[in-house]
Amino acid sequence: MYQSVSQKITQLPREYSVDLLPAIRDVFEKRRQTIVVLDDDPTGTQTCYDVMVLTTWRVELIAEELRKNPSILYILTNSRSLPENEAVELAQEIGRNLQQAVSESGRDIVVVSRSDSTLRGHFPAEVDAVAQSLGITKAITVLIPAFIEGGRYTIDDVHYLVENHQLVPVSDTPFAQDVVFGYTHSNLKQWVEEKTNGRIQASAVHSISLNEIRTGGPEAVSEAFTRCTDGSVCVVNAVSYRDLEVVVMGLLLAEASGKQFLYRTSATFVPIRAGLASGKPFIPTKTVPPSANGYLVIVGSHVPKTTQQLSRLLKRGMYKTIEIDVAELLISRDSAAHAVGISQQTDNWLEAGENVVLYTSRQQKVGIDAVESLTINSVVSNFLVKVLHELVIRPKFIVAKGGITSSDLAANGLSAEKALVLGPIIPGVPVWQMTESSKFPGIRYVVFPGNVGDEAALETVCQLIDMSYSS
Repeated sequence: MYQSVSQKITQLPREYSVDLLPAIRDVFEKRRQTIVVLDDDPTGTQTCYDVMVLTTWRVELIAEELRKNPSILYILTNSRSLPENEAVELAQEIGRNLQQAVSESGRDIVVVSRSDSTLRGHFPAEVDAVAQSLGITKAITVLIPAFIEGGRYTIDDVHYLVENHQLVPVSDTPFAQDVVFGYTHSNLKQWVEEKTNGRIQASAVHSISLNEIRTGGPEAVSEAFTRCTDGSVCVVNAVSYRDLEVVVMGLLLAEASGKQFLYRTSATFVPIRAGLASGKPFIPTKTVPPSANGYLVIVGSHVPKTTQQLSRLLKRGMYKTIEIDVAELLISRDSAAHAVGISQQTDNWLEAGENVVLYTSRQQKVGIDAVESLTINSVVSNFLVKVLHELVIRPKFIVAKGGITSSDLAANGLSAEKALVLGPIIPGVPVWQMTESSKFPGIRYVVFPGNVGDEAALETVCQLIDMSYSS
């Protein structure tokens, strides 16, 4: 039996009473820094607005954006789709490019490694590679998986996912059974020991408690961070935006005393680190559609929540649909021709004003090990990219469901080097606007994480954006 969220929260100390965002913003602006977020899939933009996301990491492109002095800049690495050794090489390459871009632009940066709030990703290998390439190996790794918008909370060092108003330890969820990134511990200290194969013992992991945050405030948090040993890992507990505000102010105070930090966090932390509100919604204004074409939904995610949302959407009977059989795709000798055929059919429907849903078969195909499973994912993703790449007719807008799916479709299917993040259309679901150099310039592109939203969320998002186009 799991504990109810409301019952547990009433047992906690009261939140810190002071709104710290203005003070955080003041300090941040005086330091003239840019938070560079290395995002292992594009869903990390789900709490931000009016920020640029890059899908490539050329030195010239990073330096060009840094010269504009943004508060936040995302670099989409999509490293969660890679085997660990390739993710490490990529992190090292991006780190070197970042150093050069900083030198060329003259802009100081703060680095955040943004990853999954359900603990899937290349930890610690990716973070260690970033630290090494940036020359900050003595930095304290601050681990903050709390994702307030998605109901992911950390209490007494245990990370929870809220389901049916109950606190479910993440190790009891399907995410812990991930064929590539599975784990057995919800206690984050034990999780760090597990993920480092014992190199870092649970007893050596520091933590910032909710009691310190809520009763001691920024000064107590700063003192706790100051006590952390160089190169160590520190777990942060949090169940609210205000908790994270206190933590950020404590971090700023600790930095002023000489401490150095590298962040491994969920999406909620990023805007708060810059003194901005997290999750400010994007409310689409009425606009004239570029054409009378239908819109396109592409579903690659296979997690149970996505399947529920897809089923709800298709029950409306308002869509032309194509199911992509993954088992057949994996043995096909002419998948390219199959992709072209799907593109042509989709073009015909879109041009006729029909809305189209393309989705992969719902039974997940896994390999004999993590590498083979990632290879299967890559084959499927590349197929969806080919379908989008071959489209001729511009959809009214595009919804991409799944982290790896939405990353590959943006970077490769739409040939987008960068996009503007407009903000979340519903909590945790960001809308991007593609730049002029992409396949469909200016198109709205919804990055829909697989594990976010209730059963009606996919249907709701499609309706909200569609309604913003006046007829």
